[in-house]
Amino acid sequence: MDRHNKGLTDDVRMRGFSRRQPVEAALEWLDSELRPLDAEVVPLQQAASRVLASPIDGEIDVPGFDRAMMDGYAVIASSTTGATLRDGIPLTVLGDSLPGYPYEGVVGIGEAVRIMTGSPLPVGCDAVLPAESVRNAAGADEADARALSGRVVNALAEVAPGRHIGRRGEDVARGARLFEAGRLLRPQDLGVLSSVGAREVRVVRKPRVRLVVTGNELVPSGSKPDGYRLVDANGPMLAALVERDHGVVDFPGLVPDTEDAILDALRADADVVIVSGGSSVGVQDLAPMLLATHGELAIHGISMRPGSPTGLGRFGHRLVFLLPGFPVSCLCAYDFFAGRAIRALGGRSKTWPYRSIRAKLTRTLTSPLGRLDYARVRVGEGGVEPLAISGASVLSSTTRAEGFLLIPADSEGFAAGTDVEVWLYG
Repeated sequence: MDRHNKGLTDDVRMRGFSRRQPVEAALEWLDSELRPLDAEVVPLQQAASRVLASPIDGEIDVPGFDRAMMDGYAVIASSTTGATLRDGIPLTVLGDSLPGYPYEGVVGIGEAVRIMTGSPLPVGCDAVLPAESVRNAAGADEADARALSGRVVNALAEVAPGRHIGRRGEDVARGARLFEAGRLLRPQDLGVLSSVGAREVRVVRKPRVRLVVTGNELVPSGSKPDGYRLVDANGPMLAALVERDHGVVDFPGLVPDTEDAILDALRADADVVIVSGGSSVGVQDLAPMLLATHGELAIHGISMRPGSPTGLGRFGHRLVFLLPGFPVSCLCAYDFFAGRAIRALGGRSKTWPYRSIRAKLTRTLTSPLGRLDYARVRVGEGGVEPLAISGASVLSSTTRAEGFLLIPADSEGFAAGTDVEVWLYG
């Protein structure tokens, strides 16, 4: 059941915003609402790039035995004392130790077992003499030898105790902490988990995200523009952004600009609802009042450009983001707010998934005090070239740009030559 609204209730349609909240205030409210979702268990093979929900300790030693780290002969190191190329020391070969097939006997002084890399070290041995340091008694190359048991080979070099041996538990020690909760699992992490026998992993559940794209002027993606109808650009863009942020997308299609249709979409089985369009102050901008009436509209109107008509709130257990319909505004507001929430709910870092660089601005970029501006820029050998701050409907300005920079609300802009931070789209 939808809880009673505890946030904004004023109808701003055709009146405008009496006050816009600073970006920091919107982020403060949002962060207070964010907690990682509950855990789910997934097969190990599906755990890459997932976030651990609980710590994992090693329950066994890996490897579970001492093993050879190179091809050669397992020996007691003192059996090779004094061995040189000129004065070889004879060793009696007892047999083989192969990967998965150990030599079952005990090795004594003056004896050896031919051993392959990764094979179990025979009982009694404390070193591996490399194959290149061994010749058979007749002088033939060891690789050509056929008979093993009882044959004599010559050690042509000394080997120290512990040399060329991998010890039990050197990879994973029984009882050791492998990974802490919150770790983003990498491919090599899955290898370690597999090595200790893990078949399943408890990870933070991916957020379910319902996309609600409204606008009676829109036709579905894949259609052709016709007359005064526009093709939906926000739906495919938002779906890709949600997937980038590891959310599970639910986007069944465009939603009519009617109270019943939008309200029904807000009731979706989801953790996050993103409404694109109908978030401003026009007569058909229904989503803010519906959210205020049936849920909680905590923030509506933010001091940023583009993205000013953005709204944040809750509908039952769902976080709701009202994003502007103009595509650049939609992209900007998603990155600032909705993407942050999806990443945090999934146990990931709230910070932007963009790489940043620093470079000098090629020309002056101005901005009024009291508003954060999101400027699309090109980055070249000459520096950072501003493309646009305005133009919220011109999505191609983001495809011509390598990235964006931010002009804080307490700044009037940057002079040409200023060293600025640029966030790169790619």
